[in-house]
Amino acid sequence: MQSKYQNHSRISVKLLLSIDFLLVLFSLYVLHRQELANMPLTLRHYSQILLLILSYQFILLSLGMYHAKMRETAWGIIRRLLLASTISYMLFSIIHVFMNESIFSKESLFYVCLLSFIGCSAFRLFLYQFNILGFAKRNVLVLGTGDRAEIIDIRMRRKVDQQSFNLIGFVKMPGDSSEKVSADKIINLTTSLREFVINNNVHEIVVANDERRGHLPVDDLFFCRIRGIEISEILDFIENETGQIAVNLIYPSWIIYSNGFHASNELRNTLDWLFNVLLAITLFVFTWPIMLLTILAIKIEDGISAPCFYLQERVGLGGHVFNIIKFRSMHQDAEKQGIKWAAADDNRTTTVGRFIRKYRIDELPQMFNVLYGDMGFVGPRPERPEFVQQLITKIPYYNERHGVKSGVTGWAQLKYPYGANETDATEKLKYDLYYIKHRSFILDLLILVQTTEIVLFGKGR
Repeated sequence: MQSKYQNHSRISVKLLLSIDFLLVLFSLYVLHRQELANMPLTLRHYSQILLLILSYQFILLSLGMYHAKMRETAWGIIRRLLLASTISYMLFSIIHVFMNESIFSKESLFYVCLLSFIGCSAFRLFLYQFNILGFAKRNVLVLGTGDRAEIIDIRMRRKVDQQSFNLIGFVKMPGDSSEKVSADKIINLTTSLREFVINNNVHEIVVANDERRGHLPVDDLFFCRIRGIEISEILDFIENETGQIAVNLIYPSWIIYSNGFHASNELRNTLDWLFNVLLAITLFVFTWPIMLLTILAIKIEDGISAPCFYLQERVGLGGHVFNIIKFRSMHQDAEKQGIKWAAADDNRTTTVGRFIRKYRIDELPQMFNVLYGDMGFVGPRPERPEFVQQLITKIPYYNERHGVKSGVTGWAQLKYPYGANETDATEKLKYDLYYIKHRSFILDLLILVQTTEIVLFGKGR
């Protein structure tokens, strides 16, 4: 049996698919109405139109734009649509080469993608602003008021943290250590759980009580489950809502049995290598003038004999230690008193260093690390061996981040600022584990797009 929320979500997805189809079709018509009016359309032409529209929608689907519980901000939606339109144009250009008697030119395909992007963005922002199709909001009830439930209360207390759901409250459960959540959010049931869920139109129940053995209302949860109400474990709920994995809640069987954490195969490794090499070469072609200007600026500030590059040992894939190469952004004697954690307002940085850090220019030489194979463009940032030795002994699962190749940028870099201590390292690990679990080519592209935004608008360190 399906809940009203699930039925509503299905209708919303179908409606969105239909409207997107019409928007892309309208874009094609606007740009080619004269040609289409004067041309007898054959089955081949109709097939070309259908292929282009369905290809665009398939890319939107791959980027999660038809997910009934998509958790995104308005800017995040635009970013995904922009990426979808860019990929679509590249795909259309390839298809155009092999398409006989195409009714579309490469130039017109660009404008089709541009118009489709504008139309789909405007429509989705309208839906987002007024929550018309209800994609973003569902009613969530949390079981528990103790230590585990407190994590949700603290981590998701702001409105911006609840973009995809309405938090109804926390149900006091037997076995909880104490009441740790805000008192005004605690619900003392006067009816059975199933009655409360039905009467309050709950769409999802999050199990977050401290002691579960003998304290879970199994019959009520089963009743809710078979009626289409989602039952989530706190780890999965936090992962889905925040883009991080709560390290302090992980238990070994969860890592072993949960979806994700897939091993790379030879095809994936080859495609990753090819993508990274091509991107590194392309980046060098476009940025070598910036790199020359950076070298000149460092020489002017610190003297002609001052080194421009900085080599530093880092720990990468499988614990392999390699030398990372960066533009020098600190004074030459910055570590005469020993190594320190990097900080957002580090007084060891030079004037040029502060600028190149802000726009991530200091990271550009790492393209040579990528070409050499020590790093990829996307992955967990490699740390210094001295810090790694400390963190492995203090933070559970820290060594798991070395199970994939290190990156110039990564999910943790987008979601969390500078790591200046052990606490920050723990927070960044939560995002690194999320990336490792969900690693995919699409996620890598999204990270690169967001990194480009940070670089262009100076949102760096």
